[in-house]
Amino acid sequence: MSSEERKSDKDTSDIEETKPVAENSDLPENPPETEAPTESQPVSEQSHYLETQNKKSTPTGMIIALVAVVAVAAFFAGSYFSSMDSDTVTRSELQQAISRLESKMESNQPTPQQAPQPVRISLDDDPIRGDPDAPITIIEFSDFQCPFCARFHEQTLPSLLEEYIDEGKVNFVYRDFPIQSIHPNALPAAVAAECADDQGKYWEYHDILFEKQSSWARLDSNSAISTFSQYATDIGLEKEQFDSCLGSGKHLEEVQGDLRDGRDYEITGTPGFFIGNEEIGFVKLNGAQPFESFKRIIDAQLET
Repeated sequence: MSSEERKSDKDTSDIEETKPVAENSDLPENPPETEAPTESQPVSEQSHYLETQNKKSTPTGMIIALVAVVAVAAFFAGSYFSSMDSDTVTRSELQQAISRLESKMESNQPTPQQAPQPVRISLDDDPIRGDPDAPITIIEFSDFQCPFCARFHEQTLPSLLEEYIDEGKVNFVYRDFPIQSIHPNALPAAVAAECADDQGKYWEYHDILFEKQSSWARLDSNSAISTFSQYATDIGLEKEQFDSCLGSGKHLEEVQGDLRDGRDYEITGTPGFFIGNEEIGFVKLNGAQPFESFKRIIDAQLET
């Protein structure tokens, strides 16, 4: 070999030895390339080239994949590695780190939400819609002036009536929970419904209050009382008896008793529901839930 060729080899070697390594990796930033064989080279030489490339790329790909897995795992585990030396990390250490992260990720997984625990709820002596002997009862704590309560009675109750209540599988109990601070006409509306119950037409009056909620909800108290009296006439109640009942506040204590019970049962908003019976207890359901939410609970209880 000539002196010039030896000098060229030395220069190339110096460059490779001082070339920086990639951060967090013991791999070169740009691996040295091997010249690909030309079509004119013998098949044996082409095979040797492919074999050489496979030997070089396989461990490189595996290590890159492991590093990627560690990076992803660290991201999802909310962790990072400050003790790993990029010049000394080994495949074994990477695997151990992955195992530790997987264990941490498993331990950080949220526990499944527990099913609502049944509680004991009193039906009191409030009106029952449907067969009193039905195996399942829905108890609603509600506010006649609450728009979400009206939504339930418009969108969900009809399906419950059709599939369960009218079929004798479920009965429905309405208990009062008037929120006076935001619904000033809710309390007199509840008392008016109890007065309608005295004449055997609670549910007819209950329905008309929700159907016409937008008509009376924003009236002053005197106008609301007058409107409630008109509804009594509309459904065929004896007007003088109804007006006397409403004006005397005859059922005020009954409504307030429902309100106290609702607070004891941790009702914090309307509508609030309890579904079940005295034997298995009642499951609580909050808000104007869709029919499917009731169906899941009722079907499960009917199967027990």
